[in-house]
Amino acid sequence: MTELPQPPNQPPNQPPTPSGYGHLPGPPQQGYGFPPPAENPYAQQPGYPPQPPTVSQQPVGPGGPGPGMAPKKKRTLLIAASVAAVLVLGGVGYVAFSGEDKDPKPVAQEPTDAKPSGSPTIDKGDGNGTGGGSDIPTDLNAGRKPGEDKALWLNTVKMEGPGAGIPAKGLWVVGDTVVKTVDKAVIGYGVGDGKEKWKIDLRTEICGLTGQTSPDGRTVMVVKNADGSNCNQMKLIDLKAGKEGWTKELAMEGLFKTAASTTVSLDGDTFALAWMGGQSAHRLSTGDKLFSDAGPDGCKPMTYAAGNNKMIAVALCMDADRTIEIQDADRTTGKKTWSYRLPKGYQVNAVYSVSPTVIDAGNRDTKERAILVLDEKGQKRNTLSGDGNFLVNCGGSSSSDGLQNCGKSAVDGDTVYLSAGDRSTGSEIVAFDLGTGKVKWRAKAGDKKVLAPLEAANGRLTAYRANVGVADEPGEIVSFPAGGGEPTTLLKLPSGTSARIEASFLTSQSAAYADGRFFLSVTRLAGDNKDEKLLMAFGK
Repeated sequence: MTELPQPPNQPPNQPPTPSGYGHLPGPPQQGYGFPPPAENPYAQQPGYPPQPPTVSQQPVGPGGPGPGMAPKKKRTLLIAASVAAVLVLGGVGYVAFSGEDKDPKPVAQEPTDAKPSGSPTIDKGDGNGTGGGSDIPTDLNAGRKPGEDKALWLNTVKMEGPGAGIPAKGLWVVGDTVVKTVDKAVIGYGVGDGKEKWKIDLRTEICGLTGQTSPDGRTVMVVKNADGSNCNQMKLIDLKAGKEGWTKELAMEGLFKTAASTTVSLDGDTFALAWMGGQSAHRLSTGDKLFSDAGPDGCKPMTYAAGNNKMIAVALCMDADRTIEIQDADRTTGKKTWSYRLPKGYQVNAVYSVSPTVIDAGNRDTKERAILVLDEKGQKRNTLSGDGNFLVNCGGSSSSDGLQNCGKSAVDGDTVYLSAGDRSTGSEIVAFDLGTGKVKWRAKAGDKKVLAPLEAANGRLTAYRANVGVADEPGEIVSFPAGGGEPTTLLKLPSGTSARIEASFLTSQSAAYADGRFFLSVTRLAGDNKDEKLLMAFGK
């Protein structure tokens, strides 16, 4: 273990950082402040924040919400097939720096107008689908064994697009509706039968979104203007009603007046946007601007993270070392009441939780990494300490992904759950006590399996255990008690045809578990005018 250096110029409300910092080994991700790599249009697209919908900011519990309580929220995550992959964090928006190649390489372009061919096809898994010459099987439950649960339905689409493919980001479960974006549209499907309930055509490319919603199921998406030159059209989307609300143009302040993408974070009636060189916060109900660039001259917020009735900023300080500062931010004014300065050279890789505040930070030069736990006053409470290759998956290489899109983590109460492992050691989930910073327990996935958190609430962790070695072996949804011990199986996914389709999702997938149903979706379509799987549901 190595010690984290003492942060420079520590604000007066905080004691100097003591020595004895624990250290999680493994190379740090590219955090805010590092120039990122050039964007790969073929790269895996992101899942969404650690505390996404359904629609509530309240913890998930068994059964429905009580009187006066908001509906339960659920979690969406992104899972990579290789547990050894450590994905690179996307920045606020950026310029790629490279001195290696003098000649520009051709880059595939994002689709300008993907063309649908026919209507989406729904297979209910009973063998009565039309097939239509598709390679996708129609009897989803063929080969299902006794005691296994069912594949409920599979939605496929047939679209034509350019070589870069067609984006299909996002996955929300709002009441009886599961929602996906497909190209320039937002589509709601019935959770029970997969039938399309509504469709919103946004007409231009979606360039910013979040998995977070308000308690009543509203969220914000940012789309490009009519000529596609700027990501500056904010839209309120009601995922519960399937309707588009207000549309407002984002007035971009700062160094750059245009952006290819934005990050979005949302909590309560406030949402915050960040782009290359600027950021601002707005009211969800009206779209009206609340604040921008609210930090002091010395440390300017670059982006925000929100959740659980709290907002924090990641700020760049204009000192000689260009250090990074974590600040709390009032959701109406943006003003801070505390700040925590990271040591020289450290950047923020991920925000695992806003309240409690759990930050993953790393130093690119020294290859050191630490996961910090801050208290309600912004003082260091603990640093997590434990052996393992802890994966950071904040959305891949797209600049619209943000710091909260870490689908390999979950936080509940005083426990954080992180995915760890590689091909040599195997996949596992490690539970840390935020009060002590020590490992509480570890759960191994098993041979040729990966284990990834889905949601943590009310003292239990729900996780997806997937097979990556044998295509015919199905995965399962399991639940661990916060104190550790043997998991309870919530859903045993079916063998046979369903298992082979399930395995084909693992290279690029978003997943959600809500009210006894498990949903798998792709995050990008090939757009080759052939039937492609989009969204699959499992249940009892």
